Amino acid sequence: MDINELVQTFNPLTALLVFVAYLVVDAMYAYYTIAVMDKRPVRAATVGSLMHFLIALGVLSYVQNYLYIIPLALGSWVGTFLVVRRFK
Repeated sequence: MDINELVQTFNPLTALLVFVAYLVVDAMYAYYTIAVMDKRPVRAATVGSLMHFLIALGVLSYVQNYLYIIPLALGSWVGTFLVVRRFK
C-alpha cells in the first residue's frame, strides 16, 4: 500500500477507537504491574488477559493501515501518564 491508499482508507473513528483502546491498555498495564508487585494473582491475571485482548484488537487495526500506529502510540502515552500521575 502506498501513502495515498493509507490516507484514503484511514478512518478517524477507527483512529479514535485505537487511541482509546491503547489508553486503556497502558492504564491496565500500569495496574497490572501494581497488582503483580502487591502479589494479587487474580487481579493481575484478569487485568493481563483483558489487556492482551485489547492489544489484539489494536494489532488487527494497524495491520490493515499503518497510520493507526500514531493514535496507538498517543493513547499509550496518555494512559501511562495518567495512571503514573494518579499514583505519584
